[in-house]
Amino acid sequence: MKVVYLYVVLLFTQLVIGQELFVVTDPASNIPANSLSARMGNLLFKEKFESGYNYHLMPEVSYGLNKNLMFRGTAFISNRGNSLVTEGGSFFSKYRFYSEDDINSHFRLAAFGRYSFNNSDIHQEQIETMGHNSGFEVGLVATKLIHKVAISSSLSFERAFDNTSKNPFPDHLGNTATNYTLSIGKLMYPKTYTSFKQTNINLMLEFLGQTINENGRSSLDVIPAVQFIINSQARIDLAYRHEIMSSMYRTAPNGFYLNLEYNLYNVLKK
Repeated sequence: MKVVYLYVVLLFTQLVIGQELFVVTDPASNIPANSLSARMGNLLFKEKFESGYNYHLMPEVSYGLNKNLMFRGTAFISNRGNSLVTEGGSFFSKYRFYSEDDINSHFRLAAFGRYSFNNSDIHQEQIETMGHNSGFEVGLVATKLIHKVAISSSLSFERAFDNTSKNPFPDHLGNTATNYTLSIGKLMYPKTYTSFKQTNINLMLEFLGQTINENGRSSLDVIPAVQFIINSQARIDLAYRHEIMSSMYRTAPNGFYLNLEYNLYNVLKK
């Protein structure tokens, strides 16, 4: 009887979190306690003012300390110098401080923070501590799940520093920004769960906005995505980011995401 109960609980957990694993944003939920997640992020973006594409490789490892607290480390590798070069990295943490659970729905609130270091040239007005700027970001995220649909939104403050003494932050640019996101995901397949080995297919739509606090210049992007969760452990994300509007200088706003992820559960035995 206990085995049957555990199977039902785990199956329900898979159903609940399946459509909350967004491609670009983080939901208020964390990865499971005592679990390790390895992801290889690939970004290919079209240059706006010159020919060609820029490629960013972002390997990262996340660990769930408990159900409320997780940590993540990410490395930034780019071909902006015509060869793959490690430019820096970031440390991220998220703390879930509120949960309201029901059988077919739940609501989460979490606080998060990121510190990044980067040695690349500062080439655009947009502030992005995930791959371009040294600095930090702090914010709040709320996520609501109802049946097979998840809606998540975040608000954060971001501050850019000098990348290095050779690449200082330009004096004529604003170095703080307000970020706001809205993400919607829906579990499309399977319609009914019969096995852990069933592949999940999720469709998502994410909106990412930023306003530079010093001058009010803004941008807004939309990101449609499809996600596959295989055997309850592996994950593949495919997405395209498109600029809806922008009054700020951005060198490569449009491009593709390919994320490959694998999760290990109960990695540290008590």
